[in-house]
Amino acid sequence: MFTQALQKFWKDHREENKIPPDAFSCIELVLDKDNNLCKQNRLPGENEIGMVAWQMTLKTPECPEGRDIIVISNDITYKIGSFGPAEDLLFKKASEKARREGLPRIFVSANSGARIGLAEEIKHLFKVAWNDPSDIEKGFKYLYLTPVDFKKVSAMNSVHAELIEDEGEPRYKIIDIIGREEGLGVENLRGSGMIAGESSIAYNEIVTINLVTCRAIGIGAYLVRLGQRTIQVENSHIILTGAGALNKVLGKEVYTSNNQLGGIQIMYTNGVTHDVTADDFDGVYKIIQWLSYMPKCKGSPLPILETGDPIDREVEFVPTKAPYDPRWMLNGRQNPDDKNCWQKGFFDHKSFHEILQPWAQTVVTGRARLGGIPVGVICVETRTVEMTIPADPANLDSETKVIQQAGQVWFPDSAYKTAQAIKDFNREELPLMIFANWRGFSGGMKDMHDQVLKFGSYIVDALTEYNQPIMIYIPPYAELRGGAWVVVDPTINPTHMEMYADELSRGGVLEPEGTVEIKFRRKDLEKTMQRLDTTCIQIVEKLTSPQLNPDEKAELQKRLAARQEKLLPMYHQVAIQFADLHDTPGRMEEMGVITDILKWHSSREFFYWHLKRRLLERQLKRKMKPVTHNVGEGELNSMLHRWFVEDRGTVNAYMWEDDKAMVQWLTEQIREDSMDNAVSDNIRCLQREHVLQQVRSLIQDNPEVAMDSIVHITQHMTPSQRSEVTRILANMDT
Repeated sequence: MFTQALQKFWKDHREENKIPPDAFSCIELVLDKDNNLCKQNRLPGENEIGMVAWQMTLKTPECPEGRDIIVISNDITYKIGSFGPAEDLLFKKASEKARREGLPRIFVSANSGARIGLAEEIKHLFKVAWNDPSDIEKGFKYLYLTPVDFKKVSAMNSVHAELIEDEGEPRYKIIDIIGREEGLGVENLRGSGMIAGESSIAYNEIVTINLVTCRAIGIGAYLVRLGQRTIQVENSHIILTGAGALNKVLGKEVYTSNNQLGGIQIMYTNGVTHDVTADDFDGVYKIIQWLSYMPKCKGSPLPILETGDPIDREVEFVPTKAPYDPRWMLNGRQNPDDKNCWQKGFFDHKSFHEILQPWAQTVVTGRARLGGIPVGVICVETRTVEMTIPADPANLDSETKVIQQAGQVWFPDSAYKTAQAIKDFNREELPLMIFANWRGFSGGMKDMHDQVLKFGSYIVDALTEYNQPIMIYIPPYAELRGGAWVVVDPTINPTHMEMYADELSRGGVLEPEGTVEIKFRRKDLEKTMQRLDTTCIQIVEKLTSPQLNPDEKAELQKRLAARQEKLLPMYHQVAIQFADLHDTPGRMEEMGVITDILKWHSSREFFYWHLKRRLLERQLKRKMKPVTHNVGEGELNSMLHRWFVEDRGTVNAYMWEDDKAMVQWLTEQIREDSMDNAVSDNIRCLQREHVLQQVRSLIQDNPEVAMDSIVHITQHMTPSQRSEVTRILANMDT
């Protein structure tokens, strides 16, 4: 199935591409007699336990030289795919191998939870001591074995029993049933806990993907959730307890199937399942598609995949003030005026693939490519959406509820979805693009009860630990206000976060209407009218005249009030415009809260070169950090700037601000075969100084070993070097 899915992926990528003849290869991972993981070639079906694992090598369009993955799968044909100690151990060892080598770990789930067993050798031998053998309805006293039967099983250590005399005969009263075979009870739960912990660690260290092809029950369901990125086949289910067992607990037939408890209509809408496929083949294809966005192993460069979409083209779809589908902004759409023409979006043509679609629909998340560079994407739904809460058949008073959720607002579920997506993308080592368009958080009583504050803080937690470039862009006619700005402000993670605003965007504490309500009230509007309106000015001047009698004064005040009432709606709009002018990108830039103001139609090209520059800088800084301990990000940037000026000359120092020119320079510096590599030369100097500093520090802290150190060092010198040292020492004496 992996072979066929890989062939289809090659064909879908480019028709002219020829599929390598050895595009797919694999070797099975098995446990030897000492429970060590080893590689073995064997035919399908030769496994002796209900778990199988492989190390697969896939030659894909983004990694034509090949990428390795670890695939772990239940064998549902062996004891219905249940987890026993042997299965748990193979799972753990294979997962540890994936972590050790930094490889993606794929888990194909088709299981029945922890194994349940009984000691079959005791099951056919035990006897019952009845209270009244003639009337068994009176119950029983204990279970026992006869001496003959006990002798059969005593050597196996299958049972703990005590010898008693009852009813005139010796009996072995059963106290504990151990069982001849391992894997009958609690040891399976212990193993389940072991692999649950392993999966949690694996999610934090490597890419973990799950495919639920049939069912995931109990520990199988937890493994799927702990691995986070889950693809669920339409007719499969993810449950903790089966429908039949629940019906027995409830004492009535409430649930009709396991799909009712954990089918895609539940798990896809609550965010456990990231995507859904029609069958197993599409599920494997989806795995390969997801992997194409991720580095081939931890710490590897991002897999750049040419899409044929020019980076310097304009973004043709333009967001509007009216609500629109945000996917049009990312992926483009058919031109409404010409169905044969495609209005291209921000990212490469049809490269955006959404995840978690039906859950928390006020936020849209997924992966895309920008000039071939894979990125994680978060953007905002501008339209009102509906959230359906299903009725629970076990509760006769419950009913299906449909809740309206406004666009551009973070609700508890969408805040959690945002934080979860950020965590996933960080562990995938993807740069992050956030198209910010939030008016704030929903702070009503129900949403506060549903923990919107907690989930909003999770966004800050996720951004704080992000280790890749994060580009936040406020697109045309979008706004970022109040608490929504707070949780994505670049000061949360200044090393990696940058914020940009479109020339038509807005940002502030409150919307202009709210600001006017608080800071430009009616009395302020009246003062403005009396300052600007000619009629009001004349009436106010007459009111200040000392010759006015009370009747004339009352008449003028009445005229003034009528005039102000007439002007009030227009001056309210003036006040809103005045407040709105405090929220412009120009003020944001002046206050230093954004990096730059952009034009939407050229934003694609800008972000491509800027992102590529940041990625190349990160690559160089990774080489610099081992030899520059206790040096901050700012100092590393200053070093790079200084090296650039030294290499290109002061006359070209202005090019430091040109992302495209810097990408060219950085690319030259990273190339190992480059003849003119200023950065490598400087890093070698830093490395030499770093080693010398370590030696000096060690000798200063341990002066008693100075003489021994000199002797040891001279033993590793050439004769000419030793002569030079002797000369230097002689000169020091004189």
